[in-house]
Amino acid sequence: ISHSKDFVCMPSSVTDGAERWIRAGEKKIPLSSRSLVMGVLNVTPDSFSDGGKFLDPHFAVDQAQQMIADGVDIIDVGAESTRPGSHAIEVGEEVRRLRPVLQVLGRKCSVPISVDTRKAEVAKRALDWGVDMVNDVSALRFDMDLGHLVANTRAGIILMHMKGDPETMQDHCQYDNVVDEV
Repeated sequence: ISHSKDFVCMPSSVTDGAERWIRAGEKKIPLSSRSLVMGVLNVTPDSFSDGGKFLDPHFAVDQAQQMIADGVDIIDVGAESTRPGSHAIEVGEEVRRLRPVLQVLGRKCSVPISVDTRKAEVAKRALDWGVDMVNDVSALRFDMDLGHLVANTRAGIILMHMKGDPETMQDHCQYDNVVDEV
């Protein structure tokens, strides 16, 4: 058994010990030979990918159900745009957008749900609503409490990389050696 504060990876009791998985809350995500597909569900008015189409909670839940029917392995729900040039929103607004969607999906989805947030307070609420993982675009640089929260709840965590923050990242995209610097 291999442990870290962010995830646990161990043999499955269903197979001969060759299968490995990552624990995300109460769910297991298999580490198989095929790539897993994450469906992105943005509940923001300024989404770069869907133009705010899923800001309405009913449309968002319907879209998540369609993603599951289409075969996604994970659904990532975000309420704060992190597109280049975007501005941060207050915790209360992020929670207001997420609550009606995650209160339905968090307890009833057959696939793991992640919340796309940089804020520990938002992540805490999402985990209380049944979310399995936190997807942090700041890689724990924005809110130092987020790492402790995830470790203490045994939720899964996804760490993303960017230089700067969403407002400025497009101004800092030069790398001398991307592999070394990331």
